[in-house]
This record gives sequence, structure tokens and C-alpha cells, in this order.
Amino acid sequence: MKIKGTIAVVINTSWNVYNFRMNLLRALQNKGYKIVVIAPEDAYSPKLRQDGFFFQDLALNNDSTNTIRELALFFDLLKIYKQVEPDIILHYTIKPNIYGTLAASFLKIPVINNISGLGTVFLSNNLSSLIARGLLWLTQRRAKKVFFQNYDDMQIFIKYRFIPKSKAERIPGSGIDTKAFKPVDFVPEKITFLFIGRLIRDKGIGEYIEAIRMLKKRYPDVVFQIVGSLYQKNPTATTQKELSGWIEEGLVEYLGHTDDIRKVIEKVSCVVLPSYREGLSRALLEAASMAKPIVTTNVPGCKDVVDNGLNGFLCRVKDAQDLARKMEDMIELTEEERRQMGQRGREKVLKEFSEDIIIQKYYKNIIKN
Repeated sequence: MKIKGTIAVVINTSWNVYNFRMNLLRALQNKGYKIVVIAPEDAYSPKLRQDGFFFQDLALNNDSTNTIRELALFFDLLKIYKQVEPDIILHYTIKPNIYGTLAASFLKIPVINNISGLGTVFLSNNLSSLIARGLLWLTQRRAKKVFFQNYDDMQIFIKYRFIPKSKAERIPGSGIDTKAFKPVDFVPEKITFLFIGRLIRDKGIGEYIEAIRMLKKRYPDVVFQIVGSLYQKNPTATTQKELSGWIEEGLVEYLGHTDDIRKVIEKVSCVVLPSYREGLSRALLEAASMAKPIVTTNVPGCKDVVDNGLNGFLCRVKDAQDLARKMEDMIELTEEERRQMGQRGREKVLKEFSEDIIIQKYYKNIIKN
């Protein structure tokens, strides 16, 4: 097949590419493009090479705010872009979006950026967050297109003139492979709730535990689970001591980290995410695609997945009591009512969040290059 051009994909982990972007990259590869993934080397990098993608290691420290390291990242990207000579670059996550866009603009290479969530950049007002906002304002207007995963984030960027409206477009996350994430005919013996996410404050893990304490008194047979990593690099992360305490108290079952979340989701009654803000929660999309009802917060990136009362319940953010009430509402439904809720969630994902939608939007913007 004749090569139409080279597309560089720049992101903060190879794991992210392998778990969330593979079908997009395969589709572009099948259209005749050479794909070069630029990311830090990790256990998933060899898998990318095995799938026929070119791979370039990138020295990117996700947690560093050291000025010298940030400048080094910019110059590394500049050097790599000169070597790879891509026709267009797809940036994901905040540091590639900022420093990659700046490097590409020096070389006059068009870029498509993906704002997957504003997170602590807009939740906090500390110095590093303020600097990040300034850098986003400086760089994002240089992009050819900026994709957003929810309307709220997109409107913030337009309102504060980070980018002109003509360059902004909302896409439904990274898309869901609805054939892989499909319903399984399984009903757990006990009503089981599952929290999916990193164990940090902004994911609402504290509110989840408080809500469980309230519910355990009235519903001792209900099971509450957690799947996700302890993330000690984050100052708000749950400690091992705290987690062990919750387990010993009989509040939760901790399932650790998994590379196949489907096997966990299929065995539960409902997925819970009391997050403070998301770009667009992939965990909730995966749960909805597998026809599981949801309890989540009425915030950007979570409320986009749930139509309140139809495929789940929305609760107030940072409000454990309201979360407990909504989880109790879920408990009090019949099994058939929960099944119908889940089915409506599956229908919503098929209509609004299918991976095919994402692929077409990227391809449309790439062929215009």
C-alpha cells in the first residue's frame, strides 16, 4: 500500500495508547498512513512495535514541574519532530498538548490536540496550575484543531479565548469498542457496587467510603468494591494504611489494578464514580457499554454519560450523604429495573460514544491537512 503520509501520536504513556487508542491508530494505518508513537518507554511499548507501529521513546516525567526538565522536554520534542518529519501530529495529555504544540509550531507542522480533561489545572489555583493555564492560553491557538471530551471544558477555552470557536470541537472521549465492552448475562448473588479509578481525593474516594459507612448500617449484605491503583505521587492519594483500615473495618473489597476491567464490571450490579471533574470518564462509558447502571456526580465528564433516572443517578459533588441516598435508590430498585437502566445506558453509548464516531472525526480533519 502506498504511504499517504506520516502521523505522529504523542502521549504521556505507552499504556494509554495501547489501552485506549489502538483501534484509531489501526484505522489510520489501514488508510495508508505511517504511524509513529512518541511516548515514554514502558511495558506496553513492545506491544506497539509488534502491532506494526514505529515507536520513539520520550523522556517525559508526568509529575515534574521543574523548569529545566520542562525546557528539556520541549527541545526533545523539537529534535524528534525534525527526525520523524510527520505530516501531522496528534497530541494527548497536557504536557504534549503544551510543549508538543510549541515545538510543532516552530517547524510549521499542523497539530490536532485532545483535551481529555482539565483536572487539577482548573480545580486548583496553585502556582503550577496558574502556569499551566497560561501555557495552554499561549499554545492552543496554534493548533489546527482542538478536540474536547465535554462541552463544559470546550466552553471554558472559548470563553477565556484560549482558542477561537472555529478550532474547537467536542468528541465523545476516546470512543468505546462496543463489541469488546458488551453486556454479559450475569446477576451477582448480592447487590454489588464498584468504584473504578485512581485512589485520590479528586475521584471522590473519600465520599465513597463515607457513603458506605452510612449504607452498611441499613444494608449489611450489600457488597462494595474498589478497583484502581494507589497513586502515591499525588499529594491527595489514599495511603496503604488508610486502605488497609477500610478493608479491616469490613467496608470494602479491594481488587487492586487490572488490565481487563471487563471481567470485573460484568460481575457487579452498579458502577460508582463520585469524581470532582472528568474530561469524559472512560470507566463510566465502559460500564454503560456493558449495560451496568451508574451512580456518579453531576459534574462535567460524568453527567455527560448519565441521563438522571434513566441509566443511572446523579448526585451532588463532594456530598457523601447525597451519594449514599442515590446508592440507596439503586439498592431499592428491583433487579429488572436495574437491568432496564443498564440497557438504556448501552443504547446511549451505541448512539453517542461509539469508537467509529471518533475515528471518522479524526480522519476528516487529517485528510483536510
